[in-house]
Amino acid sequence: MSKKDRECGMGQTFPDGTPIDSWFYDTSVPELSELGRQYVLTEHGIFDDGKLYTAQIQHLIDTAHANGGGVIVVPRGTYLTGSLFFRQGVHLYVAEEGVLKGSSDIQDYELRMTRIEGESCLYFAALINVDGVDGFIMCGPGTIDGNGLKSWRAFWLRRAWNPACTNKDEQRPRLVFISNSKNVLVAQLHLINAHFWTNHLYKCDHVKYLDCDIFSPAVPVKAPSTDAVDIDACSDVLVKGCRMEVNDDAVVLKGGKGPWADTTAENGANERILVEDCVYGFCHGCLTCGSESVHNRNILIRRIQVREGNNLLWLKMRPDTPQHYEYITVEQVEGKIENFININPWTQFFDLKGRTDMPVSRADHIRMADCRCECGTFFHVKKEEAQYHLADFTFENLRLTAKWNGFSEGAVENLLMKDVTVEEESVCQMEESV
Repeated sequence: MSKKDRECGMGQTFPDGTPIDSWFYDTSVPELSELGRQYVLTEHGIFDDGKLYTAQIQHLIDTAHANGGGVIVVPRGTYLTGSLFFRQGVHLYVAEEGVLKGSSDIQDYELRMTRIEGESCLYFAALINVDGVDGFIMCGPGTIDGNGLKSWRAFWLRRAWNPACTNKDEQRPRLVFISNSKNVLVAQLHLINAHFWTNHLYKCDHVKYLDCDIFSPAVPVKAPSTDAVDIDACSDVLVKGCRMEVNDDAVVLKGGKGPWADTTAENGANERILVEDCVYGFCHGCLTCGSESVHNRNILIRRIQVREGNNLLWLKMRPDTPQHYEYITVEQVEGKIENFININPWTQFFDLKGRTDMPVSRADHIRMADCRCECGTFFHVKKEEAQYHLADFTFENLRLTAKWNGFSEGAVENLLMKDVTVEEESVCQMEESV
């Protein structure tokens, strides 16, 4: 880590005052030559010819592992595959104009026990799978393309036939699933066109996403539930310098769902999550807690630009799940957003599973500061004391324009407003016409 990087991190803290570790300020990315022995696809009978090479690429990964590690290199061209499983010591590098492209056929993705939508169940593996690995690196200027168009169209057709169908009913793989791993780096890649969630981290610690372009379209065909980064029961995660544009939430904090989710070992909290210097295209939520989330603490999002989005900070409050969202800070934001803050009951697929009382949730020590935004609504917050309690919110140094203010002081206990200006658009228009 350079002296400049160390100095940038000096004296900075997470929202509860915990120092931000120097690990967060080391943003170095290794060169290909530093990743070990190189296994180039085209040197092992894997070609840019439209054929499916799942078995051959997996054999190459297993060979590299058996030989003490190395890096799978995707050279220029497009190489088609189904689900791949990376092992200890084996990295992935995608070169300039190289594309690792996922199959559009769900039969090319293994069916196995996995973690999806807040529970462990039998479902389909992702395109890229990493489990129980220390030090995995996935980088390069190239592209990992989920090739999800066929499944997007099938999902919307199924939804038209059955409006109650779930995300899992239209069987779709994720693009990247990293679980039970640590010291992970994903850098500089284009991660696009996921069938389902783009990046899913589960039970991981010390994971960095640096300077990635994460994209799935909202038009002309919506790519349903293609979240950019799902962080599920993880600690110490950095998302920095990324561009995120997806047809769902961008950075999403998950961790479990259900009336006893806080007592189950497979679930857990997200802690020390830092999102900074990112640019958002269209998304449903820039930072979203839920809809499968139990406990999130020490979450910091800062220095971001929002070109278009539905919600800057979105706290989804599930009436069937005990939730605690605490010490969350959103600061130094510029751009255009529909809801500056959105806190409302979230009842999608509600199920108390026989529990007779509704678990009461909490959100506290929420801070939004130093923002300059154009909004549809400033304060889209519903008071619902029977379901959740909101306390200790701070809004500071905000310069916002909004079609509707929506502010309700009684929605939050101990609410501090300091140097906040919200100009309602109708007022601004009247002043311009005078």
